[in-house]
Amino acid sequence: MMKSVRVLEKGSDVDSLALQFDKQLVPTCGDGDCLIEVASAAVNPSDVKAVLGFMPHAVWPRTPGRDYAGRVIDGPSALVGKAVWGSGGELGIRRDGTDARYLVVPAQSVREKPANLTMDEAGTVGVPFVTAYEGLRRAGGVNEGDVVLVLGANGKVGQAAIRLATMAGATVIGVARNGQPYFGHASGKVHMIDASSSRFDEVVRDVTNGHGADIVYNTVGSPYFERANLSMAVRGTQILISTIERRVAFDILRSIVASTRMSGSIRLRSMRSMRSMRSMRAKERRFSTCCCPHSSWAP
Repeated sequence: MMKSVRVLEKGSDVDSLALQFDKQLVPTCGDGDCLIEVASAAVNPSDVKAVLGFMPHAVWPRTPGRDYAGRVIDGPSALVGKAVWGSGGELGIRRDGTDARYLVVPAQSVREKPANLTMDEAGTVGVPFVTAYEGLRRAGGVNEGDVVLVLGANGKVGQAAIRLATMAGATVIGVARNGQPYFGHASGKVHMIDASSSRFDEVVRDVTNGHGADIVYNTVGSPYFERANLSMAVRGTQILISTIERRVAFDILRSIVASTRMSGSIRLRSMRSMRSMRSMRAKERRFSTCCCPHSSWAP
């Protein structure tokens, strides 16, 4: 008899999340499914938001968790015994998720875990990297020589976006509060701006000789929205994945003149998430993933 985390009702705040541990029987594995014994499951901000009731499509009660790594113990013979990993926008929100000993998912959404990742590492990849990858893909992709500005550079999605952008050979600028250095991994130099003591849009314009950012990956939302727009190059794109305020001021004329655009995020089901993770693996094999020194620009 194993255990799973259960949420029975919406939590009133982070300090009083309504979580409990329940006994979990071994689930039945249907045709076309895999039964996975979970070894590692990440906790993402979206998991907390879902437990607090910020996801209107969440079901109750349920087991939270969207990312996992583990071993297949039942399902297609080609997968039984394999170490696997995965993620999904429906997991832990629309249905029982990964914060349990056992998880049943469609076999088509399961892929073997990369041998160079531990179970703990593989269980944390899904949401941050799928979100970053899909945002950049929908913005038209990152090309060598592009200027990519990442707002909230030290958050998990911010770090993933930086890793992917530097792999592609882009010039990457990160914004963080309180003068923090960039402490994630990268395949190139990451130039940091202290958002608390500078107008980062002006700094971006200055250090790019007036060009601005071809892509602004805004992981924070409304607090940075206006300056993100001012940071964009002609025909630039701002990617938004979250926000604090739902309504913001918006200079429509400037966007028309500069032909800028916005792109949002969407939760991907398990099979689509795994296709994104597979695409990232293919791209990774073509790039060096060494860690490089970082620099900072003072305001």
